[in-house]
Amino acid sequence: MNRTNCLRVMAVLAVSAFLQAQTPARMEAFRLDPKNPHYFLFRGKTVALITSGEHYGAVLNADFDYRRYLDTLQGAGLNYTRLFPGSYVEVPGKSFGIQRNDLAPAEGRFLAPWARSGTPGYAGGGSKFDLDRWNPEYFERLHDYLSEASKRGIVVEMSLFSSQYGEAQWKLSPFNAANNVNDTGTIEWKKLNTLENGKILEYQERYVRKLVHEVNGFDNVIFELQNEPFADRPVLAGIVNPYLFPPGRNQFPNTIETADEASLAWQARVAEWIRSEEASLPNRHLIAQNYCDFGMPVSRVVPGMDIVNFHYAYPQAASANYGLGKLLGYDETGFLGQEDAAYRREAWNFMLSGGGLFDGLDYSFSVGHEDGSNTAPNGPGGGSPGLRRQLGVLSKFLQSLPLADMAPDYRTVINAGPTYARVLSAPGKVYAIYLDGGGPAELLLDLPSANYSSEWIDTESGELVNKEGFTLVRGKAVLRSPPFQHGIALKLIRTAP
Repeated sequence: MNRTNCLRVMAVLAVSAFLQAQTPARMEAFRLDPKNPHYFLFRGKTVALITSGEHYGAVLNADFDYRRYLDTLQGAGLNYTRLFPGSYVEVPGKSFGIQRNDLAPAEGRFLAPWARSGTPGYAGGGSKFDLDRWNPEYFERLHDYLSEASKRGIVVEMSLFSSQYGEAQWKLSPFNAANNVNDTGTIEWKKLNTLENGKILEYQERYVRKLVHEVNGFDNVIFELQNEPFADRPVLAGIVNPYLFPPGRNQFPNTIETADEASLAWQARVAEWIRSEEASLPNRHLIAQNYCDFGMPVSRVVPGMDIVNFHYAYPQAASANYGLGKLLGYDETGFLGQEDAAYRREAWNFMLSGGGLFDGLDYSFSVGHEDGSNTAPNGPGGGSPGLRRQLGVLSKFLQSLPLADMAPDYRTVINAGPTYARVLSAPGKVYAIYLDGGGPAELLLDLPSANYSSEWIDTESGELVNKEGFTLVRGKAVLRSPPFQHGIALKLIRTAP
């Protein structure tokens, strides 16, 4: 082979190696369990996702130590977190009254997917963005974050977009024409996430396709189309408590709002971008739609959705929609003050009603406190090392069950006065029961005749409070719980004769 041909071969091999490096490898898919799509199949195991996580700024906030944060989640036995990848940021010390907000980077510390231009004037400090150029530093950080999460068995839900909620946040948006050099045009912020946003739509599509391509090789990613689309584009769909007097009866937090037609059409387009981009890539990821606050029977799912998410949800959000055959998620709570018990009870109630994921918005995480130790009051919610341990108890309890065989059960517990009972079961095999309220409670159970082992578990500490066996020949079983406050769990296992 002469020198010229040799150089040609070397060039071809170099190009081939480069292209292979840029193409994600095929992986074992992270997906809904085909046997029971109300849970995930992750690395060969049927799992539910549970967390109490930071306020979604782990990558875009250059000052946030995400390795320390992920270590904290893993140490508490948690396996899930949410992430805003850069299309939305908040105002330091102002947005929603959050004083230490890692979704609100300090001046000049917002790390976005887009490169900075040479033109000063970004409202959050530094130069304006050039939406025609990507930021290598951002994608290096994103890749490392997802890799570190993957090593710890943590799944990341990437909320591609968010509502703006008002002018304050819109003034910081890279899509705002005042913050970029791309002449994106002047629009009302409520039109940002619609098909009527002018030139911005083109840049939104590029952003989605770029992210989808960049993370295709990771097996621990979920895409959520938009966080709280009903906030900017609301349609009144229901009232939580109709006995309240106006005007409170028709205002948040007593209203159930869904996204309007313009929002739904845009969300459907975003879903098309994801699937279109993935069509040429090795791997397919799950997609979630954020439907409403509190919960209601779902009537309009964007085509192609795998997950339906709710915020500030009641257990009925899971029980009323179980028949959809989709995974039901509670991917944000955090407006109930600082008491751990309120969020612990929410998690048990939702998950034992058929939910597949739960996320408490944890305000104890902030820059410099990535271990979640900053428990001083910080905005509308709570979060603490104690709450994370308690949610770890729930996660351990759920993962100990044969989840692929479990479903909500409305027949086994006939009465549980004075508590509310939520039940999952693999009938005739395993029964997982959560009693919400205070006790002792007396349970009247309808069970097949068999031998059983019963385990009462303290949902705060995880301690085994009582364990005993009993035999049911015929008739109904009566079990009396130990004393408890703010909930207790019971696992019943049918044993061999």
